Amino acid sequence: MSDNKLWEGSKSFKENTHLFRYKTWLANHKSLHFDSYDDIWHWSVDNHSDFWASIWEYFNIISYSPYTSVLEMNTMPNFKWFNGARLNYSEHIFRHLKANETAIFFSNEQGDYIEIKGNELREKVASMATYLKSVGVKKGDCVVAFLPNVPEATISFLAVNSIGAIWSSTSPDFGTESVIDRFAQIKPKVFITVDGYYYNGKVYDKTAIAIDIANALPSLEKVIVLPYVNKDNISSFPEDYININSIFKTKGNSLTFEPVDFNHPIWVLYSSGTTGLPKAIVHSHGGILLEHLKYMAFHNDVHQGEHYFWYTTTGWMMWNFLQSALLMGAAIVLYDGSPTHPNFYKLWKLSEKIKIAHFGTSAPFLVASMKKDITPKNHNNLTSLRSISSTGAPLPHEAFNYVYSSVKSDVWLCSMAGGTDVCTAFVGGTPFKAVHSGEIQCRALGVSLYAYDDNGTPVEDDLGEMVIDMPMPSMPIYFWNDSDNKRYKSSYFEHYPGKWRHGDFIKINSKTKGIIIYGRSDATLNRHGIRIGTSEIYRSVNKIDSVEDSLIVNLEMEGGKHYMPLFVKMKPNYELTEEVKSEIKNQLKKEYSPRHVPDEIIPVGDIPYTISGKKMEAPVKKILLKMPMEKSINIDSMKNPESIKFFIEFAKKI
Repeated sequence: MSDNKLWEGSKSFKENTHLFRYKTWLANHKSLHFDSYDDIWHWSVDNHSDFWASIWEYFNIISYSPYTSVLEMNTMPNFKWFNGARLNYSEHIFRHLKANETAIFFSNEQGDYIEIKGNELREKVASMATYLKSVGVKKGDCVVAFLPNVPEATISFLAVNSIGAIWSSTSPDFGTESVIDRFAQIKPKVFITVDGYYYNGKVYDKTAIAIDIANALPSLEKVIVLPYVNKDNISSFPEDYININSIFKTKGNSLTFEPVDFNHPIWVLYSSGTTGLPKAIVHSHGGILLEHLKYMAFHNDVHQGEHYFWYTTTGWMMWNFLQSALLMGAAIVLYDGSPTHPNFYKLWKLSEKIKIAHFGTSAPFLVASMKKDITPKNHNNLTSLRSISSTGAPLPHEAFNYVYSSVKSDVWLCSMAGGTDVCTAFVGGTPFKAVHSGEIQCRALGVSLYAYDDNGTPVEDDLGEMVIDMPMPSMPIYFWNDSDNKRYKSSYFEHYPGKWRHGDFIKINSKTKGIIIYGRSDATLNRHGIRIGTSEIYRSVNKIDSVEDSLIVNLEMEGGKHYMPLFVKMKPNYELTEEVKSEIKNQLKKEYSPRHVPDEIIPVGDIPYTISGKKMEAPVKKILLKMPMEKSINIDSMKNPESIKFFIEFAKKI
């Protein structure tokens, strides 16, 4: 691991951070004295309940009833946080917003630009909440959205949340079946949709798809339309659909907040395993509130009045994460469209215009910028920029160095990693430590995370499985429609009973305590920051008449590259022609998204299966990553061991 130090905050920088204030508060109020970040981290995981109780107290959580215990726990996942407490996430958003200061900045690749001040945001949220209540939406009901990253999505979420209803969203680049697979599981009462979106200089009409989605959701009672590309015209939709702008025209509504149980659902996010429908992951109102306050304050150091940006869509958990900057009294910056249209300076130009303090992006964007030799420091005034955050994939050494050489030499680079599963980062930034090339700075406070070897022993300086051995408040409260928590338990807790196995290969530096992530250790596809379940690929490919079977993996290569090959077994008397390849690619793009399209489609004689009939994706991935055979696959567990020979030979060509 590299000891190449790229940045370290000055004494003044550190003493003006939320983390320094919290450290001082712990000394003054709890008689707890710490010399370093690692000391605070050890206390936070060794004294789990005390730490989270301090977060509650430090951030002065608004609660309508006291909690009777911080954590009630048997073996994970049997735990319950802050039992008895009643609160509302949206109320904590609005307590810091100032009426005459901008709360939301919005821009898109078409050149639209909007600023929404605190009083306007409150008014629009109140109007939407009033409308939803008027059509019967109440605490515990689901409202779903098929929207781009526009202010209406944030407004709708805050309104839904304020009345104790449950939010869920996908972005309009998802295909029909992909959206239905998600939303149909939770039986929504209201569907909020867009008529189309812009990307890379093109307009994509989604009217027909939106109507198809609505027709496939029998639980719907109302459909609301945002006329985004047709500008206040929804004539192409059925007459009973509601124009969202007509809702916002109603004035004089008061915004109230429905108190809900700490463990009441806040939203449903979606992640996919290797079989079945996407998992509908449910997080809690209070768990997300505490976790996001902790992360935004102590790991991102977001301050009142700053401008916080993350390039995301509503289909990625980072959209949900982005909203929480409002908890700190910061303004959020929303952008819709391609990050590189008409050129790679688009987002940096936006940063200069809006004076963004915290710039969030994905590792692939930084890597692509590096390869194109983009030099924002020579083209844009980035004096306001304090931090750059990166997630979605491991950030390679070269990209770390690129940020400091070509973007800004004195910026705090916060590489981070977490997941949809917890809607936060397990590992990320801290203002108390230096940034070393190729390393994530720290394990987040309250996250009892270790690298486990094959024997289940914590190791440092060696590759291991990422394991969390104590619960976090933002861990799922359950999966939707998952009786007895079967899917939940099998997703995280089977490999190490009672401990969360996340599915990442990591290494912890014994000297710096920094973390390097080497990619996924399970079968989930991490495609440019978006996690895709293999089952989505298979369900689409299986519709191709000439295809008998298939297997897909995604490999995280050196230098931040990805390689996602699809291996296809054709039916007898059929060949994998260029026409068939095009048919597969077009279908995946149509039904799901461009991210689902493989880099290469390769014919194979057979697909490897276990004796119990499961495709062996993870073993194939290990073989293609050239891991030792004895650590990659158990031949005795195979139904057709001869099938693995092809992949052993294919690995030699990569």
